[in-house]
Amino acid sequence: MEKIIVLRFSAMGDVAMVASVLKEFAAQNPAVEIIMVSRAAFKPFFNKIKNLTFHTIQPENTHKGLLGLFKLFKELQKYKPAAIADLHDNLRSRFISACFRFTGIKIKRIDKGRAEKKALTRSVNKIFKPLRQTVERYADVFRELGYPIELTHKINRKPQLLPANAEYLFRNPLQKKIGISPFAQHIYKVYPLKKMEKVIALLSASGHELFIFGGGKSEQAIAENWAKHNANTHNLIGNFSLTEELAIISNLDLMLSMDSSGMHMASLAGVPVVSVWGPTHPYAGFLGYGQSINNCVQVDHPMRPNSIYGNKPCMCGVESCMDMIDPQSIVNKIKENLNG
Repeated sequence: MEKIIVLRFSAMGDVAMVASVLKEFAAQNPAVEIIMVSRAAFKPFFNKIKNLTFHTIQPENTHKGLLGLFKLFKELQKYKPAAIADLHDNLRSRFISACFRFTGIKIKRIDKGRAEKKALTRSVNKIFKPLRQTVERYADVFRELGYPIELTHKINRKPQLLPANAEYLFRNPLQKKIGISPFAQHIYKVYPLKKMEKVIALLSASGHELFIFGGGKSEQAIAENWAKHNANTHNLIGNFSLTEELAIISNLDLMLSMDSSGMHMASLAGVPVVSVWGPTHPYAGFLGYGQSINNCVQVDHPMRPNSIYGNKPCMCGVESCMDMIDPQSIVNKIKENLNG
């Protein structure tokens, strides 16, 4: 089989989006073997994709520095690839690509649309319009390499077998199952926790089963406190592996998420998402694969968006655009989806 190496090392949500694209690519190009190069933690995203081999990059040790990257190049060279798809376009991926280019292998890398994104987020002469979706930018790389791919932009729901230690959480089939991914890498993308607590209380009072995902030790403590004080609310942080979390998510009726990896994991699992947006905006192209912009909860403000990745604070004034979102509006959007 012809082999193509795909480079995307981070971040979690971006790698999950790549997985959604590769599912379509593999189905439409069954004669091509994909060598996916990313961090070991993200391997579960690709376990269900046919004709895909996962190759781990270890930038903290084995593949650290130029010598480490050259070692990675030599490892990848053994696959004898026909082409390299650089979906990251950072220093590491450029180095690997350059090494292959010297051997005569065809290279294409993502066009991130930096100028367009700058125009979308600047405060003066802002050009407010939808940009090309990131998943289409990924697909463009394969098209430029000569591989046909048409994205359906539809989520494909296929509930997976639940982990044995999670079966008890789904014993009541009459309760709607809602995932909540309230945290994000950048604090400016997080809905105020006091208001999220109100959202959880309202959903709990409606009789829904709630599952809280995503985060480390500090987020785990917050989630456990919410679970303690709200009926039918369960903290999953720190209790399941990523593979198990994906299986659980695939059995949900809906996911509530920030503009973060939780949205992209739900998309990969085929679950609809109600997403909450602050300084970032779905127009930048990072809406979850197959998700509807009608399910994005956000406020209209002339200063939005002012950030692509959410690493900059809101510029909407004394009250941030996240604070302007009423908890009831989020609950209403969720109920609207659950009721069809």
